[in-house]
This record gives sequence, structure tokens and C-alpha cells, in this order.
Amino acid sequence: METSKYRRIRIPPSPPKRPPRAFFFVLRDLRSDPKYLNLLGFGVSFDCTSSHWVLSSNVVTYVGSECMARLCKPLGALEVRNLTQPGRYQVGTVAGLGLFIKPSLAKSWVLRTMIGSRRADIGLGGYPEVTLAQAHERARAIKDAIRRGIDPIAERRQKRRIVDWTFRRCANEYIKLHRSGWKSAKHAQQWENTLATYVYPKLGDKHVRDIDVGLVLTVIEPHWNTKNETMVRVRNRIELVLAWAAVRGYRGKDNPAAWRGNLDATLPKPSKVNRRESHKALPVHQVHDFVLRLRGLQGTSAKCLEWLILTATRSQEARCATWSEIDFDGGIWTIPAERMKAGREHRIPLSEAALDLLRTLPKFDGTDVVFPGQIGKPLSDMTLTQLMRRMNVEAVPHGFRSTFVDWAAERTSYPVELREMALAHTLPDKTQAAYQRGDLFDRRRALMADWAAYINTPSANGNIIAFRAA
Repeated sequence: METSKYRRIRIPPSPPKRPPRAFFFVLRDLRSDPKYLNLLGFGVSFDCTSSHWVLSSNVVTYVGSECMARLCKPLGALEVRNLTQPGRYQVGTVAGLGLFIKPSLAKSWVLRTMIGSRRADIGLGGYPEVTLAQAHERARAIKDAIRRGIDPIAERRQKRRIVDWTFRRCANEYIKLHRSGWKSAKHAQQWENTLATYVYPKLGDKHVRDIDVGLVLTVIEPHWNTKNETMVRVRNRIELVLAWAAVRGYRGKDNPAAWRGNLDATLPKPSKVNRRESHKALPVHQVHDFVLRLRGLQGTSAKCLEWLILTATRSQEARCATWSEIDFDGGIWTIPAERMKAGREHRIPLSEAALDLLRTLPKFDGTDVVFPGQIGKPLSDMTLTQLMRRMNVEAVPHGFRSTFVDWAAERTSYPVELREMALAHTLPDKTQAAYQRGDLFDRRRALMADWAAYINTPSANGNIIAFRAA
């Protein structure tokens, strides 16, 4: 290769911030030379091994002090591994490809090339995660893209701007948007816990458009027979998140987590797998004797359990009752919507027995809770259950609602809708529920008074004492 016409360039011992202007004169001469019309780009760097500035292109390399045109000596894998001093090292084979060693001795591949009329340094990954051979391949691929008119840096920036809508991201957005509409913080916590435990390990980092029936089955099928109730909820939550993503345009309209016409052809029905047992309830004829035993006990938990029985409420509703919810003059307990399972305010007519129970309870400073536990907070969820266990009763607190239904159905003539409203249930007949918008409060007052009378009346050998609706 002829190099005599190119002048010599003197380089100081330590390189300045930019190369000498002579390099650019050389480049101008090279580009005007017919032999080098195919030069597509060049790079300027400081070679730490020879202490020279290097002007490199995809054809030849020109080295600093002599500025003699020569091919850059390629470095092998062993030579690259032995480079330990901070600086930039040209590795050859692909023009502009170098290994950059930081003062911390962290190594990374950098391709210095031209994109249009501007110089650019493009990172190719760290060493040794990216080997020398892989760095060559990546550098060649980038240069080929540049020849096709593609700007790899702009392309990378565009990809970073595009939000990767993974299942985890969609689920977080869904929870954030719906949290205010859920009845309690516990419900949102259940969502987050079940998704983190069962769904995210399999689907969390996958884009929602890539989730299909097979992936959904990898989440729920292994636990369908052993944890069916939980998996039913998990399946429903996956379906809701994917439906939200479809509406937002992040995936197609098909929903691989849908049950009907989809997963029901693969998995057995929950009713066939999950043979759920009802809450254990006390037989009707044993209620009177049980309440007598209960009244012989000391403590807030015994009073709370009796209150639960007299009002036929759920454990959480009874334990969290506050004095501000009680109207002594009207004999009414109003439970706000946020503490009700159905999310609707519920009024309970209080019998004289229930009011008498409240009058025996002390009020504590600093708390409005009727049945306070430690530090003025409501009793814990297990307090009432543990009390019944200590009494050697084969039943749970929630079972007294079933006992109440058995009594009303078998020993009174009160209609079904009255019993359902007393339990704050939604009427099963939707048409009837649409037209019957009242809560039958006055009629329920008679029902609750009869229930209290039955509890306070002994039944010899289980004899039936019948009550009729007024």
C-alpha cells in the first residue's frame, strides 16, 4: 500500500482531549484518493498499547506518530483477557471496535463509527459476558444496519420509549385503578399476594400479548385439585387483568383465562373438585343452653359472641361495632357500607336483650369500639373461635347465622325474604329485588325480638316452641 505522500504527525507523550488536526487532513486526503472511495466511516481513538492515536476505517488503519497506512493487528481472546490497564484498546478485525477498561477495571465493548456525518460510540455489552467473537458479530451487524440507512442509536432510544406491557405491569395498573372501588384494603392485599405467589413467577415478565392458554394452565393446573378455591380466584384475576389489557389495546380480544368455552374443556368444574363443607353450626335446640354458659363467663369476647348471636351478624361486623353506630333511643344498629360484605349500609333492629347487653358494657376513653381488645382495637378474628374451642363446642361463630336460618325456617312462619334481609343477603329473585327496595325494617324488628325470646326460653328435651309472625 502506498503511503509516502502522507505526512508524519508528531504525537505528545500523553494524548490531549482530542486528536491533532493533522488526522483530519489525512482523512481528507484519503477520501479524495480514488483507491479509498469506498470508505464508509472512520474512528479516532488512542491506542494504549502503543501510545499512538489511531485513525481507523472499515478498510485500513492509520497509526499516530508515523501516520503510515497499515492493517490493524487483530487481538485474540487471550490477548484481550490479558488487558488490565484502564484505557481504550483497539481489537482489530472490525474497524472501530475497541475494549474500554474503566478505572474500576470494568470492561466493555465499544464500537466507534460514523452515523451519517456524526461520530458515535455504540456500546455492545460488557466483557466477559460478551465474548470477543460475539463483539465482532454485533459490530458487523451494526455496521450493516448503518449501510442500510438505519440509525442504531435512534432505534435503541425508540425501544426504550416503548412501554413493555408485561403481565406484572398490567396487573399493577389494574390494582391501582380499582383499589378505591374495592370494599377494603384487605381485598387489594389478597390480590397482590395471590398474584405474587402463583402468577408472577410464571407470567410476570411476559408481555400480555404473548400469554396463551398453555401459559395460564401452567399457573393454575398444578394446584387446581389441591388448592381449588384459591385457584378459582387466581384464574378470575388473570382473566380480569387480560381483559383490561385487551381494552387498552395491549393484546387481542381473546382471553385465554376465560372459563366458559375455554378452560372448562380442560379442567374439572370447581364444584366437582372443591367439596366445600359448610361452617359448623350449633343445633337450634342447643342455643339456649349455650348462651347460658356464655353468660357465666367473664371477658369481652364472651359478650361479643353473645352480641353476634342476638344480632345474627358476621364476626367482623360484630367485633368492629362502635358506639357511634348504636341508636339506643330507636333501638337500631347501623353498620356502614364499608364494613358490609355486600357494600351496602345495613340496619339491624335491636331486641331488648341486645340493648340490655350493651348497657352492661363499659365505655373506655380513647376508643369508640364496643368490644375493644388490646390497645383499644377491636378483638382479633380468632378470639371468638378460640372461645368456642375452649367451651368444647363443635361449631364456629359464623355458624350461628345458619342456626338463625334453621330456627326461622323450621319454627316460625316468617317469609324467606325477611330472613334474607335480616342476614343482609341479596334477594335471590332479581326481579323481586329490583322492585322491593325497602329493608322491611319494622317486620324484621318482630323477627329479631322472637329470636331473642327463643334464645332466652329453655326448651325441655328439645321441645319446639313455635313463634308466629305478628
